[in-house]
Amino acid sequence: MVFVGSDDQLTVPTAVKIVIAGGFGTGKTTMVGSVSEIAPLRTEELLTEAGVHVDDLAGIEGKDTTTVALDFGRITINTKVVLYLFGTPGQNRFWFMWDELATGAIGAVVLVDTRRLDSSFPSIDFFEHRGIPFVVAVNCFDGAQLYTVDEVRHALDLDDSIPVVLCDARDRESSKAVLVGLIQHSMNRLEAAV
Repeated sequence: MVFVGSDDQLTVPTAVKIVIAGGFGTGKTTMVGSVSEIAPLRTEELLTEAGVHVDDLAGIEGKDTTTVALDFGRITINTKVVLYLFGTPGQNRFWFMWDELATGAIGAVVLVDTRRLDSSFPSIDFFEHRGIPFVVAVNCFDGAQLYTVDEVRHALDLDDSIPVVLCDARDRESSKAVLVGLIQHSMNRLEAAV
């Protein structure tokens, strides 16, 4: 992507990488799709009988597809900055790709489904162990019991320094607010380290 500046100079914007992670069925593909300015690249495949003993659909019985590599989206902030969004696959058999997807990221959103809170721990552990800044975004699914931010923080045993927010991954403005919060958190961590 190249822009022509006011002085007719070509400028290449700075690429900023963000990872959207979480357990199986937490809404990662939905979040990338809701905020991307381009049609997102998706690697969705149908769930099959072969995965019956591997894929835990408890709480998400209506799910019929899964991401098998990544989701990719883009948001142009201005002529100087472009966000690239990389959604991870949620199933543990695809976690080998997470290191590659997270390389160079300024931070991550860990999307959480309170109906399957236990699926969040591996994502949180992944970013904590690598020192990658992250926020926890509770995707408020229709029909799911609502919990406060403090209740979720306590259940996930998160330090007070980790932002926890409620969101609706289907809603563009809600998802944008999560990304803004992540960028602010990442910048605050960077400033504190200097």
